[in-house]
Amino acid sequence: MPKPVRTAVFPVAGRGTRFLPATKAVPKEMLPVVDKPLIQYAVEEAIAAGAERLVFVTHSSKGAIQAHFEEHAELEEALADSGKQDILAAVQGVLPRQVSCDFVLQGDPLGLGHAVLCARDLVGDEPFFVHLPDDLILAKTGCLAQLRARYEQTGSSVIATEEVPREKTSSYGIAAVDADNAIEQIVEKPRPEDAPSNLGVVGRYLLTPAIFAELENTGRGSGGEIQLTDGIAALMAREKVYAMPFAGVRYDCGSKLGYLLANIDFALERDDLAGGLREHLGRL
Repeated sequence: MPKPVRTAVFPVAGRGTRFLPATKAVPKEMLPVVDKPLIQYAVEEAIAAGAERLVFVTHSSKGAIQAHFEEHAELEEALADSGKQDILAAVQGVLPRQVSCDFVLQGDPLGLGHAVLCARDLVGDEPFFVHLPDDLILAKTGCLAQLRARYEQTGSSVIATEEVPREKTSSYGIAAVDADNAIEQIVEKPRPEDAPSNLGVVGRYLLTPAIFAELENTGRGSGGEIQLTDGIAALMAREKVYAMPFAGVRYDCGSKLGYLLANIDFALERDDLAGGLREHLGRL
């Protein structure tokens, strides 16, 4: 039986420039989808997959993320005194008491691979999740839980993938796989004519700790950054890495359209909102 996965890493140091001016003072991970911020969806998915320790690789300007997961005694007391028990329960349920949070500063934004490497001391010698909150996935079983199930079968690193339009390969890490979905080649943001397939890597990873040694020796790649994709390519020389086409619908909440679509579809999943929203959409 492979080691259990108890830690989830959330790289959240990015500036969110595509959502300026909204993200000038508010981290993009705190933008709400209906009534929960993106980072809350990410944390809930990780906890549902068995994570007990959450590691946020962050920036000094992102204090709102840490504040979101801290207790707010004054707010809770005010809600209790006013009899708003349902809202109080939602606030108290932001982070289960058995789950711990750690925050580490990335400093210079040197890429996703560098962000993951910043978490090394906190992760230790165990497998771990990496979750990019920009990629919001609506699924009956969370994407990280799907990755964990595949990891328990193989004992190897697993990354979530989906088919993307060939003309958009330059926006993704692209993987070519064998019949068992073991990755044979992985390339960061190749031009369509150079892409080994149209199987795009999305923001969910389950990685063995061997990735850290590879990232230490990974130079700057695409965009002048230390790419996690390049570290994974190096890891493949030491052990198998699997791709997993996940079950669910992904929303790129790093784009304005993807963010809007996520709000609509997640609202349609809510009994208290679906009726009125469907009426409005029908009128449109």
